[in-house]
Parts: sequence; C-alpha cells; structure tokens
Amino acid sequence: MALLSLPKQVKIVEVGPRDGLQNEAGPMLSANIKANLIDRLAASGLRHIEAAAFVHPKWVPQMANSAQVLQQITRLSHVSYSALTPNLQGLERALEAGVDEVAVFGAASQSFSQRNTNCSISEGLARFEPVAKAALAAGIKVRGYVSVVVDCPYEGAVSPQVVAQVSDQLLQMGCHEISLGDTIGTATPARMLDMLAAVAQYVPISQLAGHCHDTYGQALANVMAMLQAGVSTFDSSVAGLGGCPYAQGASGNLATEDLVYLLHGLNINTGIQLDSLVKVGNDISHLLGRQNGSKTGITLS
Repeated sequence: MALLSLPKQVKIVEVGPRDGLQNEAGPMLSANIKANLIDRLAASGLRHIEAAAFVHPKWVPQMANSAQVLQQITRLSHVSYSALTPNLQGLERALEAGVDEVAVFGAASQSFSQRNTNCSISEGLARFEPVAKAALAAGIKVRGYVSVVVDCPYEGAVSPQVVAQVSDQLLQMGCHEISLGDTIGTATPARMLDMLAAVAQYVPISQLAGHCHDTYGQALANVMAMLQAGVSTFDSSVAGLGGCPYAQGASGNLATEDLVYLLHGLNINTGIQLDSLVKVGNDISHLLGRQNGSKTGITLS
C-alpha cells in the first residue's frame, strides 16, 4: 500500500555548525575545526548549511569566530552557506564574510521572546524588518525561524494562530522560507498538524520547513506527518548536535543521519551519501567527547 502525498525530493538544511555547536560548553572550537566540519558536510551531499551566527559573543561565545570560519571553508558553488543575523551589525559582518543567505529568529510566545532576545514578539519582528530589507537589497535571501511553535517552556501550549501571525509577518518582510521550530520537542503529529493548518492559511506549504527536536522521541513521527501534509524542507543537525539554552531539558535537534535514513527508506531523493554523513557525525561526536545523538550513526558505525 502506497503512502499518500509524499514529495519526490526533500531539501535538508543542516544546522549543526550553528544551532548545534553554539550550545557546546567549554572553550570556543577553532575556526579550523568548524570549517572542516562544514566542508565534510558539503562533501557528503548537503547543499544548505547553516554555517555561522553573527551575534554578540557575550551571548553566544561559540560563534565568536564566525567570520574566520567562513573565510576558511572550501566553498562549493552548488552549496548555500547561511548565517544567523539578528541585527544590522550582524548582517553587515555576514555580508563581509560572503554568506549566501541570512536568517532571522522570532518566537511565538512572549515569555520565550523576552528571555531569548530581551524584547516582545512585536518588538523582535520590528527589529528584523530593516535587516531583511537590507539583505534583500544586497541580493541575499532571508530565511525566517519561528521558535516554540507548539509549546513554550515558560507558558505551556502555544496558540497555532499566534504561530500563523508571526509566520505571516516574516513572510511579508521578505523571508523566502519559514522554519517552524518545535524548540523543546514536545510536539506530537496531531498537534504539529493543527499548527501547520493554521500557518498554511497565511504561508504556502512550499515555503514552510519543519525544525524538530527529539526530546520525547517524536521528531521523525512529526517529520512523517509534515511530509504527508506537503512540507518538503526540514532542518536537522549532524549527530543530533545542539539543543536550546533557553529551554531547560530540551534535547538536541533531529539528527541528520536519522532523517536521511527515513527519507531514503521512503524513496525520497536527498542527494546525500549516508555512509559519508555517518562518518562525519561519529568524528565530530568523538572530537567533542559526547555520545552520538543519531541512532543511525551509532548503528552504522
């Protein structure tokens, strides 16, 4: 029996070098280590890599050498290298470093927005408008993230309508893609689809991406539900690197290896060599002295 409405191809946005590594404790990883990771991810077939964040080092010390990282990578013409840029100063530095795409990061709850960016939802969106305008004027695409799209660690359940409104505002300011983040990993397929239905009234499904965390082991189930709803872009992190420093107890992102294994099993094209990716995940986990967060990575080692 065939599964219904599955896309033939899926775009994977690899967020490990930014969203993953930014949460690593201890001394800042060298630009050489990060650049090598990015180069190996690209060599495995990943075409969209979130490589850096131009944020104040006081808040995210692991990203302080982002400019050097982008200088040291071996750029491939078919790979898009992106960076998080929360303000105009960050955008200026990102443009100087030669990024292909930038991202802005909003939230769907007031408490999370205040704790994450020290401002309200509306204030945060207002800050992003000049960033998006300047990036687009420079010929750079802008991606929008929405955090806590199902549950907030401080407020509990989040209204799907609020997620839809934030997503719509990001779309209106020029974001070509909106990534919907289950930041603390509490979503189940039914709740994810309820949220997605609300957002899809404002943003075309083709411009939406799923960003799932695996705190309760639901990430792949949520991906499957979103696939059947027509979503064909997903964020993931090699070896499941990362988490959320503003959400206590939140585990890492969905591991890219596990996502690729699922998609290949559904005969969906990703263009990624799973065996190469598994090696990258195992190596970065060993270097960091941490358990590989990918079940596929552990099994195929």
